Amino acid sequence: MKLLVTGSSGLIGSEVCTFFASLDHEIHGVDNNQRAVFFGEHGDTRWNQQRLVETLHNFKHHEMDIRNREGLSKLVATLKPDAIVHTAAQPSHDRAADIPFDDFDTNAVGTLNLLEAARTHCPESPFVHMSTNKVYGDLPNTLELKEEETRWDYASPEYENGIPESFSIDQSKHSLFGASKVAADIMVQEYGRYFDMPTCCLRGGCLTGPNHSGVELHGFLSYLVRCNLEGREYRLFGYKGKQVRDNIHSRDVALFIDCFIQAPRKGEVYNLGGGRGNS
Repeated sequence: MKLLVTGSSGLIGSEVCTFFASLDHEIHGVDNNQRAVFFGEHGDTRWNQQRLVETLHNFKHHEMDIRNREGLSKLVATLKPDAIVHTAAQPSHDRAADIPFDDFDTNAVGTLNLLEAARTHCPESPFVHMSTNKVYGDLPNTLELKEEETRWDYASPEYENGIPESFSIDQSKHSLFGASKVAADIMVQEYGRYFDMPTCCLRGGCLTGPNHSGVELHGFLSYLVRCNLEGREYRLFGYKGKQVRDNIHSRDVALFIDCFIQAPRKGEVYNLGGGRGNS
């Protein structure tokens, strides 16, 4: 199988490349180290790109920005990949407010560029989009909570294991980042339903793994470990420090993506978290 992976130097993208390369598939990665532009030197992913090039014999790097509509279309036309895994994004609420055009052009328009390239050149190929739980905005905050000694928890047993995919994304505040990701999420669903394409949105929660360039504005667990190792101050933002994150390992995300590619659906949505046991 031939895979095209965008954001291939990032946490999930690099894990997907490594996992599918281990199955002897041909991997084509698209990345331009935009994370370093968004977050500075600690966001740099060139080291990860180099690792993939040096260790995976069946990996090829393509230096390209997903906002380059013509270039992306030509690449997909040339490769005609058997599956597309789209992980490239501007991933931060805070940065989005400072760079609204870069954020929307990357997250929403970049996704549309890739969807249309796929529809034109390989419409039968499964298309997996890394969305985010932030598409729900602040509506989950309207659910009643109970305060415990070390954490907040949902008061209703109905939400003990989290919210379902049917939870509304309307009538809530998303941040500009959340809004751009909503636009991408809906387009991926729409291409699946309207054009009968095998697409899915993975609404990830807190993603982690060994190859994360974590910074304060994005990459919670990686950044926490870095602060610990380097003796830096780690700041808590509100909620008495009792926020709960359920971490899922990047390899588990890759395994899920493999399952979808093997048995794809059209315009599907999946909430993807580590679950209560990993919170």
